[in-house]
Amino acid sequence: MFKRTYKIKKLHNGELRDLEDVILIEKPVTIKINTNPMVSIICLPKDIKELAVGFLFTAGFIDSIEEIEDLEVDELENEVHITLNEKKELSIKDFETSSYNRVIKTSCGIPSVWRDLTLNSIDKTTKPLKDVKVPQELIFKCIVKMQSETILFKETGGCHGSALFDLSGELINLFEDIGRHNAIDKVIGSALIENFDLTETILCSTGRLTGDSVLKAVRSRIPILASISAPIESGVRIAFSYGVTLIGFVRGNKMNIYSNPERIVV
Repeated sequence: MFKRTYKIKKLHNGELRDLEDVILIEKPVTIKINTNPMVSIICLPKDIKELAVGFLFTAGFIDSIEEIEDLEVDELENEVHITLNEKKELSIKDFETSSYNRVIKTSCGIPSVWRDLTLNSIDKTTKPLKDVKVPQELIFKCIVKMQSETILFKETGGCHGSALFDLSGELINLFEDIGRHNAIDKVIGSALIENFDLTETILCSTGRLTGDSVLKAVRSRIPILASISAPIESGVRIAFSYGVTLIGFVRGNKMNIYSNPERIVV
């Protein structure tokens, strides 16, 4: 269960009325690797298979879906049990005995130690992101489509959305979560499970463009990241460093392009 109905009092124009309101439920979902608990993510307990795969990839634990030999979801215990192949099993031994923060909260991005792991995995790849070009109208179209499909937000106002589009503006997938980073991980995880090529896609989000959000795009080799919200300095800096076209405040017929504007044809 990821939502429930509460009886509330609503005050409007000085009048107090009885109403029912839908509230989202956050829970910790634990990812276990080869039977060992690796991390607990506070999230909307929905689409947790996609969340687990996306998180493992964007954090740098796996480089492809082929490295996962088996994946099972225990919805009763809110756990994802993943078996990695022998090569990857050896590579996580140091992590299992480390002092990494094993709880990822919704209020912020990943802790700095996880960010270092992501950066190390990104730095192994030196290829630049693809030099794709899309018309400005396509970015507006993608954002409008994402907003129209975020059903849980319309119902509750309590979650973020993220969506992936191809370069013609066709929606590939869309997910929601109480955490903006979780929503992005679900989108990326779903694309990996479907063996979709991420290198010619547009990633859209309702959340702030933090450094961690941009790193997820870089790790996935997604060239364009757009949001209805604002960036922060770490997001802009990382976008410049790795060649991501970062776009914020996409609203109506306006947008702010913070880095690599040559991909947007005006």
